[in-house]
Amino acid sequence: MRHMTPAAVTQERCGPPVEARDAASLIVVRGLAGSPDAAQILMGRREAGHRFMPGVRVFPGGAVDAQDFTAIAASPLKPGQAALLEQGTAPGLGHALAMAAARELQEEVGLCLGVPPALDGLIYLCRAITPAASPIRFDARFFVAAATSVSGCPMASREIEDPRWYTVSAALQCELAGATRAVLEVFASWLQSDRTRWKVPVLRERKWSRE
Repeated sequence: MRHMTPAAVTQERCGPPVEARDAASLIVVRGLAGSPDAAQILMGRREAGHRFMPGVRVFPGGAVDAQDFTAIAASPLKPGQAALLEQGTAPGLGHALAMAAARELQEEVGLCLGVPPALDGLIYLCRAITPAASPIRFDARFFVAAATSVSGCPMASREIEDPRWYTVSAALQCELAGATRAVLEVFASWLQSDRTRWKVPVLRERKWSRE
């Protein structure tokens, strides 16, 4: 990890905003059909050497790669979910985001949505855009998937250590980045909502709005 002096940080942040990279994260939930208080989510700890958010608890996820646009899926996103993802975006980005979420899930914690992955069980929860003043920026979409739709046992990787299941209340007690904490709070609201009427929230400059 490159250690930056306060002056270096200021210099990077005072220049033109860094373009935010499209990214996707996946919140795997077990007990989704039961009581919201009993639902458990999978999180792991970012490896300490990472430049971006080292040492904090996160959901599996990462940036979209070029290959994600053309990767084959066993089943596509449901039309309503695809439409939400593709509002105001480049053609094919919705598919690429979902494929990135599936790929990162397997790379980071060893869980699989199938080979090729089935995308029809993914639910678009929210979007979080790193503030413009930050030296590293992502435009991240967060998906939810039931644990019954994945196979394998969670395992550590070079990206994520110590993956484990948490209730939302327990996860909120962990060391978290501000955006991750905000997404967890949105997820808690989603668990108790009428999910058929859910309007996707977007975090921009640390403030929530709706898509």
